[in-house]
Amino acid sequence: MTWVIGGPQGSGVESAANIFARACAMTGLQIFGKREFYSNIKGEHSYFAVRVSDKNIRSNVKGITVLVAFDAETLFRHVDDVYDDGAIICDSDLAQIKVDEVPTLDTLFKSRLIEHLSSKNKELSVRGLLEICKERDITIHLVSFKNILAALAEDLQNPSVKNMFRMLNVLAVSISLGFLGLSSRPLLESVEAIFHTKPKIAELNKQAANYGYNFATAKFPKFKYSISDIQKKSKTFIVQGYQAAGLGKMACGCRFQSYYPITPASDESVFLESNEVFDVKNNRPGSTLVVQTEDEISAIGMVIGSALTGTRSATSTSGPGFSLMAEALGWAGINEVPIVVTLYQRSGPSTGLPTRHGQDDLMFAIHAGHGDFPKIVYASGDVEETFYDTAKCFNFAEYFQIPVIHMLDKFLASTITTCKRFDPNLIIIDRGKLFEKIEKDGYKRFSLTEDGISPRSKLGLENGIFWNTGDESDEFGHISEDPINRVQMMNKRASKLDLALKTITKEDQAISFGTAEFCVLSWGSTKGPILDAIDMLKKEGLNVGFIQLKLLHPFPTDRIKSLLKETRIIIDVEANQTAQLGSLLNEHLDKKVDYYILKYTGRPMTSTEIYESLKKILQTKAEKIQVLTYGA
Repeated sequence: MTWVIGGPQGSGVESAANIFARACAMTGLQIFGKREFYSNIKGEHSYFAVRVSDKNIRSNVKGITVLVAFDAETLFRHVDDVYDDGAIICDSDLAQIKVDEVPTLDTLFKSRLIEHLSSKNKELSVRGLLEICKERDITIHLVSFKNILAALAEDLQNPSVKNMFRMLNVLAVSISLGFLGLSSRPLLESVEAIFHTKPKIAELNKQAANYGYNFATAKFPKFKYSISDIQKKSKTFIVQGYQAAGLGKMACGCRFQSYYPITPASDESVFLESNEVFDVKNNRPGSTLVVQTEDEISAIGMVIGSALTGTRSATSTSGPGFSLMAEALGWAGINEVPIVVTLYQRSGPSTGLPTRHGQDDLMFAIHAGHGDFPKIVYASGDVEETFYDTAKCFNFAEYFQIPVIHMLDKFLASTITTCKRFDPNLIIIDRGKLFEKIEKDGYKRFSLTEDGISPRSKLGLENGIFWNTGDESDEFGHISEDPINRVQMMNKRASKLDLALKTITKEDQAISFGTAEFCVLSWGSTKGPILDAIDMLKKEGLNVGFIQLKLLHPFPTDRIKSLLKETRIIIDVEANQTAQLGSLLNEHLDKKVDYYILKYTGRPMTSTEIYESLKKILQTKAEKIQVLTYGA
């Protein structure tokens, strides 16, 4: 089932969803949730969808089982997605609100909404919309939250409670879970966990949750869908995408991160800041220094400076910030500095859709910086991969001594999911070639070695003095414009990409989830929706293969060709307008892409959309390019 809660930005939607998701996860259920919000601090529409199942889930779907609305806009925007056997829980005061009385509805959506209501001969209000829902047999529960707060205040003998409208989120969750039949224990434990740093507030919210839960169980008849405890899988936990990246950095020895605030990357750095000091093996204290800089130019400059001391260093940003880093990225490239840039993609160009999803920056990441220099571009497909891939990216950076761009996105950053608990013991740290001793005859930082990788000096190592410059240099780091030296240095650096293709394991280059006559090729956060869609097709006896590309630059041509031996039709699935991966496939493969499934609305793909699109292709009813548009 899918539970969706919506309201104005700043009304507690995220807190409510986290309480709901945590409560369900405590019972052993699997959850997959994602948050959507406008790019303002307070007032515009925000909603959180949480999908719940007793089986493994990796994506969201089209459709809503239970919709909980704090405001009229949530109803106007989402009511069409509620299943005919679904339910709506909302404040009774909303019914009288007219379409024209909601100032945050944009003109385009408002005109479509008015046209829809008029075509049904309904009043242009929430009441008119709810009448349509009743005709569809949707269960509707109108609740007076004011009355509930007043009754709670009287019950607690605390008059101030009746005006505590910030507790509406807890009431909405508790009423939902009471309605769905979940036991109250995980609800109360979840509330306590969310507010654990504020004991008095936690206790008051637990009292409100208990009251709302009992209200629903007493007032609402049994619903078709219910949630109950199942046997909990061992070693599972609930985690958000940006936390996975932050935890990965802690575990693999990243000890410096700089950033300038930007959506959706900031959450990761804030998470690292709140956990700057932590225990590592044998109860030895460790820490990650996190610095908020004045801009992204300073952020990448600090990362380079930190990495030159031998410290594992990273920065985290999004598209506009990455644009400012391009010049310094080239400096790191020519000086063979191992840095990691965690790039959380969002919808561009310019500010674009700053709080929305996209996979718009693939080509930009590959070609960022002027001139020719090697870099690795690597993409994670889900939250669990994000943790382990973060460590791999640092290994790549230090082993090959080049910048590594770790591609994530807004969908991954805001995804909250149950998954197997991360195991730091599975992380291997490879710092590459490091000198233990340097002779007095001089340190050639950029020595022309057979494999193109010159050993680094540890900080403070005797005779380990070296020079860096943005100009071309000789083996010692001194500026040189000699043509022979130039060719040697360019070739030395470029050879690292050939070495990367030879040494990075095949599974780290691309993962095959089964090949077939029809095969999907994709990258990044489309992984979960694709796998769920393929499972849906399998139930109908339809077989589709899937290859997930992880190493995007240098492109693993040989690996992909070997996986496509049985494939006749290639289907490219990605979240951008120009099919950027498709361009790479057409460039590097003997076969051309046959079909494209694209989405660039700023909303992530659902498994339902991909299932429907793939089925059309299998039935030869599809256009060459299918553009997906689902999502409020």
